[in-house]
Amino acid sequence: MTSSQLSAVFLLALFAGLMIRFWLAMRQMLHVRHHRGAVPAAFSASISLDAHQKAADYTVARVRLGMIDLFISTCLLLILTLGGGLQALHDLASRFLEAGSLVQGVAFIALVASVSWLVDLPLGLYRSFRLEARFGFNRLTPGLFIADTLKGVALAALIGLPLIAFVLWLMGSMGERWWLYVWAFWLGFNLLVLLVYPTFIAPLFNKFKPLEDGPLKARIEGLMSRCGFRLSGLFVMDGSKRSAHGNAYFTGFGAAKRIVFFDTLLDKLAPTEVEAVLAHELGHYHHHHLWKRLAVIGAGSLLFFALLGHLANQTWFFEGLGMQASGTAPTLVLFALALPVFTFPLTPLMSMWSRKHEFQADAYAASQAPATELISALVKLYRDNASTLTPDPLYSSVYDSHPPAAIRIARLQAASQ
Repeated sequence: MTSSQLSAVFLLALFAGLMIRFWLAMRQMLHVRHHRGAVPAAFSASISLDAHQKAADYTVARVRLGMIDLFISTCLLLILTLGGGLQALHDLASRFLEAGSLVQGVAFIALVASVSWLVDLPLGLYRSFRLEARFGFNRLTPGLFIADTLKGVALAALIGLPLIAFVLWLMGSMGERWWLYVWAFWLGFNLLVLLVYPTFIAPLFNKFKPLEDGPLKARIEGLMSRCGFRLSGLFVMDGSKRSAHGNAYFTGFGAAKRIVFFDTLLDKLAPTEVEAVLAHELGHYHHHHLWKRLAVIGAGSLLFFALLGHLANQTWFFEGLGMQASGTAPTLVLFALALPVFTFPLTPLMSMWSRKHEFQADAYAASQAPATELISALVKLYRDNASTLTPDPLYSSVYDSHPPAAIRIARLQAASQ
């Protein structure tokens, strides 16, 4: 392939993906607006028209903001690649540091990351302080936002920069099979993050306290005993200081597994409903969904790293994406920027696989706790989180990791009979 051919293919894939995403977004907004006037019959007894319309308006507002975000990110990608932005940043780093050196490569990647962060910042601020606030979800204060930002920058400097330096060193020192070493390191680091995140990283941003003794804890411990599930602890997180959205999640693996409840979730659900939600999460572990996903991600990333190893030696790869300079850092940056353009067709496949996992977890939950309690919990979460009950079917099939509310509830109702 020549550099001009790569440029043409890149532009074609980029604009085709952009048009498809805009078309899907328009479908979603039109479909949600069309069904705004009436609550679906299956939910009419539990969700008011006002709540349904709030969810519709919230969904449309988020999709509209997503379209703006997509347009800006596409423009930034074009500026950085074919517009010569990456080459300019590379030249800037080379003015002060030895070209091709490890330090210069790290500086170049840091400059690219900083530019991307600065471009994303205005929309991020608007999302939290305008959109989320307008619908009553934002509880993030300017002071907390600044504190989170400073902590994020500190983590990026203390952890991210040394990691980048080590990856660049592997690329330059491990011969032709360097990509295999980088893949193994990348996979190992991701597993390490899963292990240490609950104990060392998450507490930097939120407070975690053990779930207090009482009926809820006793019910949860009984559920885990029935399921044969062991973990390191049950914790409540102060999610309410940033958002009114409720959630619960598992984190860690092995001996470091823990269950975390947002305080907002415990405020909204009854103990029997919390038990049912937790049974759903246990279903993911029962079916080994985490390890299956890690296996697929590991195998897929191996193929991508092998492709990266091939492209690193191809002049047309750099020139076709707007860079005259080559080397380890440009290789990493160009590949990271270009890859999502070509992998968009995989999105509906991954979404479909995720929805299958959600159905399996629901079925497991229905076998361990009353399905009616999970239905009740989900309806409350749909209502309180302003999740639309009427997504466009095509949009949902492409993007949604969870089944549409009507389909999910119908399956649970069938399981409860």
